[in-house]
Amino acid sequence: MPQLLVAAVLLLSCLTILIYRCIYGRRAQDPALIDQALKPSAEDPYITIDALDNFDWRSTTPLRNSPLKPKYHLTMALENISLSDIVAMDNTFAERMQIRRQIMDEHSDATVRCNSVCSPAVLELHEWMFGTYLPKRYPTLYKLVPKYDEKSTAQLYNTVSKEYISIQEQDPMAALKTLGGHVDTDFLLLLGSSTSPDGQPLYHLQAFICCFPSGFSLRKKIGLPLSAIHIPVPGYKQKLEKSMDRFFAKLPTGKAVKRSNWAITTNAQLFSEGGNHLYEDGKTAEKVDSNYAHTAKHHGTERDVEKLDLQAQIDAQKATVAVENCRLRSERQTLFRLPKSGAVVFSFKTYQYRLEDVKKEGYGEELAQAIDGLATGNVPEMAFYKRQVVWGDKVKEYLRS
Repeated sequence: MPQLLVAAVLLLSCLTILIYRCIYGRRAQDPALIDQALKPSAEDPYITIDALDNFDWRSTTPLRNSPLKPKYHLTMALENISLSDIVAMDNTFAERMQIRRQIMDEHSDATVRCNSVCSPAVLELHEWMFGTYLPKRYPTLYKLVPKYDEKSTAQLYNTVSKEYISIQEQDPMAALKTLGGHVDTDFLLLLGSSTSPDGQPLYHLQAFICCFPSGFSLRKKIGLPLSAIHIPVPGYKQKLEKSMDRFFAKLPTGKAVKRSNWAITTNAQLFSEGGNHLYEDGKTAEKVDSNYAHTAKHHGTERDVEKLDLQAQIDAQKATVAVENCRLRSERQTLFRLPKSGAVVFSFKTYQYRLEDVKKEGYGEELAQAIDGLATGNVPEMAFYKRQVVWGDKVKEYLRS
């Protein structure tokens, strides 16, 4: 019996090997099938970043990024992009690094924040950005420095600032400051921190490095969900809230999208927590301008007084508008999800254009029509919110002169 049992086991083993070779042997010898088997890791979108091998930042002019339309419609207006395209570089890089560092020094509390729940996501973004994305995408700007021994740490060399960056960081606040000082892009990280009545995760702002806010205060919005962050934006609740919440909840890993916005500002300040938006009480964004603030209430007979006060404030603000100081300001915004933490990263690069350059480049009338279109789209209140009632007439007159 033992001999028969051994023979049976040997026979079964031989049959198994024969069947395996019949099924897999030919496929294993096929180079195309071998390549296909390796494809998932080879095409990990977080690793296979398209390199710009000959990129010369000094000769790269800033993008014309403004999505000007004759009618302004409040929509998500998303466009699919590769993860390779999330960070844009140009010839303002060196100057912007200096500006960003100065702003972080002067406004540290307003530019860098991290709730503890978001620490792992911040460190993940830092390690991926400096350890993978930047050296692969822009090898002429950022170069990996190999470890000399097991005790040394991997580093990245910024060829423009001539500084070394630790790829692995332990302190999330330090990680955010490093991102802010070496990349001309602002990063906001959001986590699914609560749920809607139907069980869908709602995303809250939990960390940011933002040197160039355009009329809003992120330190007042840290920890808030998207719906609360966008309360001041006219039409957001009716037009975008549900779509935005759904998109953030369902954004898959490996996917990236971009969108752009535009505005006219009456100064060239890149860091601006207030002044770029207008409210019914005469305030500009979250920051009250003491020259125009008033205390009229929104009820009873005080409405008429308030309207008079508001118009007086608008007239006073109009008088301060100097066209030569105005800028067409635009953000190239991108969204993607981090694969480990699941955090959604909202990033944006800020562009500014002098109005004289807008005219020289031949799209002055296009911008003038877009300014008129702020009041004729699906949210007419946008003209007031973007302060078009303050700067609109002077800017259009200049563009059409």
